[in-house]
Amino acid sequence: MQAFQFFERVTIGAIAMSVVLGAAISSSALAQSNAKVVVAHRGASGYLPEHTLPAKAMAYAMGADYVEQDVVMTKDDQLIVIHDITLDRTTDVAAKFPGRARADGGHYAVDFTLAEILSLDITEGMSEEDGNRQVGYPSRFPAGKSIFKVHTLAQEIEFVQGLNKSTGRDVGIYPEIKSPGFHLAEGKDLGRAVLAVLKQYGYSNKSDKVFVQTFEFDELKRMHDQLMPELGVELKLVALLSGGEENEWMLSADGMREVARYADGIGPEKSMIVDRDSARNAPKISDLVKLAHDNGMQVHPYTFRLDPGQVPAYAQSFEQMLEIFYFDADVDGVFTDFPDRAVEFLKAQ
Repeated sequence: MQAFQFFERVTIGAIAMSVVLGAAISSSALAQSNAKVVVAHRGASGYLPEHTLPAKAMAYAMGADYVEQDVVMTKDDQLIVIHDITLDRTTDVAAKFPGRARADGGHYAVDFTLAEILSLDITEGMSEEDGNRQVGYPSRFPAGKSIFKVHTLAQEIEFVQGLNKSTGRDVGIYPEIKSPGFHLAEGKDLGRAVLAVLKQYGYSNKSDKVFVQTFEFDELKRMHDQLMPELGVELKLVALLSGGEENEWMLSADGMREVARYADGIGPEKSMIVDRDSARNAPKISDLVKLAHDNGMQVHPYTFRLDPGQVPAYAQSFEQMLEIFYFDADVDGVFTDFPDRAVEFLKAQ
């Protein structure tokens, strides 16, 4: 797709976000001067459909320090920004391409070409319950407003870098290698392809504003030991932790030392740091952050939301939840769907 055609597609969102850009820059400068950072989780996904360019423009304008990209690969080996390896939750793929699902009912990105995927419309995330599609967060952007499209990793990097040039800021990117084991089983080396694109766009050293994250520790080790040396890059790696049994070995002093051999940070589910069942105003804080810090790693938990029911009982507000994590637990940054609220919180400190 030609650059003009692509940017024409997101003009409405980008121009709308520029209305607040000037005010947001001063807030971001304050946030960036602080050691604590704000990572826009799939963009400003609390306000616009996740992983769309308008959502990324909004997050940039709100002053986020980093913007996240979940990356999967298409049938013709192109890298697209979308959260799932299937297309069903956030697109109209079932209606556009009937009969293309696998036996499990999923329409997998690796079974579709880039051109086919670019023809899809993106909407708010939907889930199936009792045969009915229901929106995940009803208070967000209205479901079914199909004015958004999928884009490639390269296009998003060009978008962020272009905004950095035009504003003088240095907002970073935070790509995730999605299900690398699945991709390798499909004959596609997603980790290598993402690192190659990052190198192409000038991200080659740990001093660059990029973190590369994955849930699969074997892939983290492969990127550290094999892929980055082969490609001549050395980037910051983050081990994502879901809190499941597969992560239990990491939670001891010895386990965290082993993680630190390969990673520069960890990205735990936030209940691994503060017990979600903690009583009001009495958060139970684990030693996970201290373990990571003792081993020289940063800690960026996920995901901070202010939708109904998303602020745990131990906090009286979204901002109190941020205070508990940023200052009581001493995390280095948070992933949030509402980057404006986290930026304003840090600005006020």
